[in-house]
Amino acid sequence: MFTSINPYDQSVIAEFPLDSDRDIDKKLTLAATAFNHWQKESIARRCALLLNVSNLLREHKEEYAQTITREMGKVITEARAEIEKCAVTCDYYATHSEKFLADTLLSTDARRSYITYQPTGAVLAIMPWNFPFWQVFRYAVPALMAGNVTLLKHAPNVCQTAITIEKIFQSAGFAEGIVQALIIDVDKVERIIEHDIVQGVTLTGSEFAGSNVAALAGKNIKKSVLELGGSDPFIVLEDADLEQAAKIGNQSRMQNAGQVCLAAKRFLVHEKVKDQFLHYFQENVKSLIYGNPLDANITTGPLARLDLAEKLEQQVDQSIRSGATKMLGGQRSNCFYQPTILENVSPGIVAFDEEMFGPVAAVTTLKNEAEAVALANQSRYGLSASIWTKDLDRAAHLAKDLQVGGVFVNTLVRSDARWPIGGVKKSGYGRELAEAGIKEFVNTKTIIMEAR
Repeated sequence: MFTSINPYDQSVIAEFPLDSDRDIDKKLTLAATAFNHWQKESIARRCALLLNVSNLLREHKEEYAQTITREMGKVITEARAEIEKCAVTCDYYATHSEKFLADTLLSTDARRSYITYQPTGAVLAIMPWNFPFWQVFRYAVPALMAGNVTLLKHAPNVCQTAITIEKIFQSAGFAEGIVQALIIDVDKVERIIEHDIVQGVTLTGSEFAGSNVAALAGKNIKKSVLELGGSDPFIVLEDADLEQAAKIGNQSRMQNAGQVCLAAKRFLVHEKVKDQFLHYFQENVKSLIYGNPLDANITTGPLARLDLAEKLEQQVDQSIRSGATKMLGGQRSNCFYQPTILENVSPGIVAFDEEMFGPVAAVTTLKNEAEAVALANQSRYGLSASIWTKDLDRAAHLAKDLQVGGVFVNTLVRSDARWPIGGVKKSGYGRELAEAGIKEFVNTKTIIMEAR
């Protein structure tokens, strides 16, 4: 039994019995049957159904946003924005899927040669709780438009969201079996990956979970895509617009109570501007308002679970014992952790070396841009990074040296259907969104023809 608990007041929302082996087998069989029909459906028809999903998301935005807020504590304004982002992504793929999946003509000495892109089967998705709608939609929409079906194993604390998403696709006209929620624990994952209908696995989660799932996928010779942890550097150089950098830095680090993979975590600030930047940054952080996340006036909410808040508290305490200095915050009350700024953070300190999945900013002082690159890359993670400078040529040069999947200059690091996202090193592999995302789970088939 999985229990959904409201992290704000610890009230029980609902309980969900786990799928039995018989339930799982039924869903796998249904996925196989659905795929046989769905892979033959025209792209035009798939896109029309996707627009139905977009309409439903907007029509019931408040209902779905409240489901997010109650299950994992995201403030309601951010939850509404999450639903809208899903709708925008549906619109994007409804417009661009036909172009993305069009045959690619090759210039060869053959009479006719081209590449065609065909679906492979079911994609098993193991998804996290921090963006319970968006994380699903950003993999599912391109996978479905390519002609695949999907089995969703969502995080145990957001089962209501998982079931709601399945119902949305069915209400939009997608046949039963194309999108299915699995209410299962991790011990059932291996037998699902082993099934012939499952030809791909995508996971967004921890490094530990990603390693295990990648091993299972490799053992069964199945394609996998992993988006794992991140400890994104936020580089502030001496010529940066400090007020804007502080404003966006606060948004990047503190949105969703700091529970964001693609987010500023390590603030690497030039010594000439550190004090001024921290003055602006601290004022932004102090302006955050905590309370019931269903209140539209609230700007920060609780962490999604009590164990997550307790782990963050331990990481901060250990960092302070190792030499970091607390500038602001640092107190926990149940699932709420105060937005926190730590100074004097250096390699070897937990706040620098580990991912801090909560509202904690770790500040490190720089002497020059060479040190900025060295410290930014001194991490086992490589998800994304941001650079703040008025010299765009300088930023372009530095961006090439950063070992990450994406670099954002003078703007917020974020995901968007128009560009691919993903990481390197221990942050995973593969890409989601844009054209790259729709081609992760397809058979890229070469066809060479000669006239005889």
